[in-house]
Amino acid sequence: MHSLRNEKIGKLLWEFSLPAIIGMLVNALYNIISRIFVGQGIGYIAVAAVTVAFPIMTLLFAVAMLIGIGATALISIRLGEKRLDEVEKIAGNALTLLILLPLTLSLIYFAFSDPILMFFGAKNEVLPYAKDYISIIMLGSVFGSISFGLNNFIRAEGNPRIAMMTQIIGAVVNIILHYFFIFSFGWGIKGAAIATIISQVVSASWVLSHFLLGRSRIKLKISNLKPQFPIVLRTLSIGFAPFAMQIANSIQQTILNKNLMHYGGDLALAAAGIIMSVAMLLMMPIVGVSQGAQPIIGYNYGAGDLGRVKETLRKAIMVGTAIATTGYIILWLFAEPIVGLFSKNDIALTELTVPALLTFLALLPVVGFQIIGANFFQAIGKPVQSTILSLSRQVLLFIPLLLILPRYFGIQGVWITAPIADALAIMITASFLFYELRRKPKQAIPLKAK
Repeated sequence: MHSLRNEKIGKLLWEFSLPAIIGMLVNALYNIISRIFVGQGIGYIAVAAVTVAFPIMTLLFAVAMLIGIGATALISIRLGEKRLDEVEKIAGNALTLLILLPLTLSLIYFAFSDPILMFFGAKNEVLPYAKDYISIIMLGSVFGSISFGLNNFIRAEGNPRIAMMTQIIGAVVNIILHYFFIFSFGWGIKGAAIATIISQVVSASWVLSHFLLGRSRIKLKISNLKPQFPIVLRTLSIGFAPFAMQIANSIQQTILNKNLMHYGGDLALAAAGIIMSVAMLLMMPIVGVSQGAQPIIGYNYGAGDLGRVKETLRKAIMVGTAIATTGYIILWLFAEPIVGLFSKNDIALTELTVPALLTFLALLPVVGFQIIGANFFQAIGKPVQSTILSLSRQVLLFIPLLLILPRYFGIQGVWITAPIADALAIMITASFLFYELRRKPKQAIPLKAK
């Protein structure tokens, strides 16, 4: 903790951001590479099918976050209080929920698969591909839930490198199996889903081995698996905020898919899948910088050192902007070959996607300011402002614009929704930051707990 107070900000930002950036990039890369394999090995219809599946997979991820993040916060607090027995009860209850909730969602899916897929945007030729893909994903949903949920516990007990290895192992296995199942075995879209599930099984096994083979401070005991209402309620209440944000993202993706199908058909749906993959790769390093800055800002805010708070924020924004600008320059120079990675020489798909990609991400160079600005308020303990700013860009502004603009501009209205939402969110974030940073230090920095 001494270093957070006295070490040079630039060095601290590098030390805290690098592991987060690596973890984010690993997740982004394996998603992108799997879509490249799907596009090259099967075709744009398969890319469209994976795009339809994305909000459903986001829903599964939301449930894992609800339990994983909620329980992790409780575990961190109880570890600090040296109440290990209660820590193990929380972990046991969480494991039960991480199994039961995905199983419940899977049962609902299999009971109403066709209506659910059509609700999320699958029609005509895309529907059978989407059904083949997501049905396999749902069969293995428990493994992904366990992998994500318990991996947060590993971080909570102070083992970030082991947690990072969980992500790396899963990504590497996923990429390798995607290649063999699609290109060597010819299993098509089913092979892509099987590869994803096997990688989640491997990740879950790695995480469980950490707890079951005595390497963890936290022990998973059968006696603690029976849910206890106070623990479950507290876990769900703490995890609800990130859960709600993921649900909002799922709603946004669903509305986007429906608009794409209505105004552009299967080809537009495939184009959006490519755009989202590229956007994810460019955004994840910025999110990593934001996560790295958070403990530095939070500690110095609590210590009353507004100068170091401002310096950290300024340098994080500079780094985030530099990353985003570099990414956008590369995108401008190589947009066509980048898009070509996702398709089998499909000229129509490339001609649609390249201008759409550059339009959709037109304000990328300044989006880093918005992401880091929103997380600044989380770091200083102001969740209301942080939630408003975090939701503003992708939900509060994006969804209304998405419901209005395509009615007047067709498919082009879908593509211009993102930069308009970005511009408005950046202005809102700037006003929040301007007000916060101009407040007197004695108002902005609580020196003593009341």
